Amino acid sequence: MSQRRVLELFYDVVSPYSWLGFEVLCRYKNVWNVDIQLRPGFLGGIMQASGNKAPALVPSKGAYMAQDMDRLSKFFQVPLRQPSDFFHVILKKGSLSAMRFVTAVQMSHPEFLEPVSRELWVRIWSEDKDITEPESILEAAKKAGMPEDQAKQLLSTISSAEVKNKLKETTDKALAYGIFGMPSIVAHINDKPQLYFGSDRLELLAHELGEQWLGPVPQKSKL
Repeated sequence: MSQRRVLELFYDVVSPYSWLGFEVLCRYKNVWNVDIQLRPGFLGGIMQASGNKAPALVPSKGAYMAQDMDRLSKFFQVPLRQPSDFFHVILKKGSLSAMRFVTAVQMSHPEFLEPVSRELWVRIWSEDKDITEPESILEAAKKAGMPEDQAKQLLSTISSAEVKNKLKETTDKALAYGIFGMPSIVAHINDKPQLYFGSDRLELLAHELGEQWLGPVPQKSKL
């Protein structure tokens, strides 16, 4: 049997494209011969350090993005819906507290990392709800199946040096790979890291892995 390859997914729940890449990799984790490692980072830090700018800051890109979300939602079968006050939610409120919580989950209860991340995406990118207030984060954790006392304990740690340093460490690691936005996948193939940016490079990734691309919903393709 061939050696399993490692795919590191760097993501932030403030990014809708990260949600698409996340869901597809989760669907493929039992289809491809790979180990998928989730790497929650802070997109704000990535953008600032790399000199990148959010697509929505360019008016024509912002207008296109609204149409793109609708198409992508149908194609990827992910319930994307743009927040009603996009600039306030995405650019003003951001995701720092949410990503610190996700990082705390990764550190202490990694079994909840996937579902908690998903529920935060659902709140902001499907239900047009807040992800910054403590009660909002606790609601996402509850929907992910995390016991309330456990979630509250983790929430109390998000301002700790340990959690802050871990999130910064992951963000710095992303920058060291040359990452300038999210989602970014670092594929370790033949002991050499290869960077794939965006949720629209998965077919190319499959080709490099020597795996079959069955579309964004592989389970349906196999029926």
